[in-house]
Amino acid sequence: MQLKDLPYDDPGRPDARSGARLLLWLGRGQLGGQLRALGWGMLHRGGVALLPVVVGSAVQAVTDGSSGRLAGAGAVLAVLALAVTLGDTMLHRQSVSNWITAAARIQQVLARRAARLGAGLTRKVAAGEVVAVSTGDVEKIGWCVESTSRFTSSVLAAFGVCAALLVYEPQLGLLATGGLCCLALAVLPLLPLATRRADRQRELAGHATELAADTVAGLRVLRGIGGEELFLGRYRDASQRVRAAAVRTARMWALIETVQVALPGLLLVGVVWYGTHAVLAGTLSVGRLVTVYGLVTYLLMPLRDFQEFAMAYSFSRPSAARAARVLALERAAEDAGEGDVRQPPVGELYDPASGLRAPEGTFTAVVCDDPDAAGRLAERLGGHPPAPSGEPSALLGGVPLDDVPREAARRAVLVQDKDPSLLSGTLAALLDVPSSGAVEPHDALRAAECADVLTALVRSSPECGGDPMAAHLTERGRSLSGGQRQRLALARSLLTDPDVLVLDEPTSAVDAHTEARIAAGIEGLRKGRTTVVLTTSPLLLDRAEHVALLVDGRVRAVGDHAQLLRTEPAYRSVVARGTPGTGSRTPITPVQDDERGDGQEQEATV
Repeated sequence: MQLKDLPYDDPGRPDARSGARLLLWLGRGQLGGQLRALGWGMLHRGGVALLPVVVGSAVQAVTDGSSGRLAGAGAVLAVLALAVTLGDTMLHRQSVSNWITAAARIQQVLARRAARLGAGLTRKVAAGEVVAVSTGDVEKIGWCVESTSRFTSSVLAAFGVCAALLVYEPQLGLLATGGLCCLALAVLPLLPLATRRADRQRELAGHATELAADTVAGLRVLRGIGGEELFLGRYRDASQRVRAAAVRTARMWALIETVQVALPGLLLVGVVWYGTHAVLAGTLSVGRLVTVYGLVTYLLMPLRDFQEFAMAYSFSRPSAARAARVLALERAAEDAGEGDVRQPPVGELYDPASGLRAPEGTFTAVVCDDPDAAGRLAERLGGHPPAPSGEPSALLGGVPLDDVPREAARRAVLVQDKDPSLLSGTLAALLDVPSSGAVEPHDALRAAECADVLTALVRSSPECGGDPMAAHLTERGRSLSGGQRQRLALARSLLTDPDVLVLDEPTSAVDAHTEARIAAGIEGLRKGRTTVVLTTSPLLLDRAEHVALLVDGRVRAVGDHAQLLRTEPAYRSVVARGTPGTGSRTPITPVQDDERGDGQEQEATV
């Protein structure tokens, strides 16, 4: 594959049973590229290995006064120079291609696994771990794949040179071969310690990354409570631990580098000392000494390649193991009909675990006594994740969602959780989502009361030329308030126009007046469509056709908002904060991030 052909149409199914198996899977997946790199490597290494032989022949020709042999040696040197240049250029080109294609393949399979796991990914793996795997670890894995072919070509060339030395000059060849083996073995005991230190450095770096991401995400809240210095101090301490670990790792690799420089120098001194005495004794010619010295010097090149491959493998092995752990993560139950194209089911949405029923085409509101239970219910209603073994899954039109192909289930039921994500880019890109086509973007934005959000986006993006759809959103919409982000996410969900829309607290961060208009907008835009809203907002509950009260995870009562206020104390305690009767003005809990940014409590008439 050429780099221009990336990304892969099908990156394949990775072998995630272990890090070593994942590396082998990557190697097999680009065997052609590895063989091409090996061929160019043999041309380069072989040409370099022959240079001392030709140089020794030229020196001997000068010593013997043979101009013909000297001219022949010069011609051979010119050919070898061309071969070495071509081999080195193409080896580097192919090695870099192998690096990039391996990294691209592993990134693709990681992205596909993340898409399959969805929101469940960060429940199984920390966010900082995911970032580290998809960035630094991918690079280290590509480095190992790239260095494999160069290391293999160096090893083959080294074996050939050692064999030639043993035949050409047995005593010096034996000295050089034994010294080379000792040099390689001297480094091996140091590698595990270097690997452990590198692993510790990476672990601390992942923690610091996660802490930084959490701090940035909660910066508005931290400023509100004066906690910036506290979290800055925590990040400073984490950063210093990373720095100290990096220094310890660098010291170990510096020791390995020292060994790789000092011991080969001693080997060369020994070879030259022995060879010089042999020349003085008349048992070895000058040309043969030059040849042996050149070949021993060449053997230091495979040693450097061995050191590089050892470093690459030491770093990539734990990186591959971490990537394999992410790739091995599965949903609670994988879809049996992954390739099935059957149409998604329609009808009433029913959750056997709680007893909740959402009739087809109605606006149903759900009040839970436990916010965490509401989140779990929203996940079950959308099949996120599939029900554990022995627990019935939610049913849509009488069909268990666990038995429906994943893509069909996602087309049928869309769940918007409490904290929806906004990706960076233009507003048009944010709203470029699969949809039925029945809802226009401006209708969805109007129903979600996004007029002021569009004004803010245009004001903050002068390059958009007054077109809000061309306005740019920063990462996760951090330049917007919590309520503005929430309303944009709601507009995106409304634009999708699924058969069943499940909203978990969609207005928790907006003021009462905006909430009332949003409630009317949802009711009007979703008329005749199944909509389930998990909320404790009286303004939304009053718009619902059916309201269900869940206590301890089970449906206790069903009715409309006014009826449940009169007849259900538990409902009243959750919705009206325990105030008896109806029509009383009741303080509602502070919004999470109100539109004015002052954190004051809002009031609503119940």
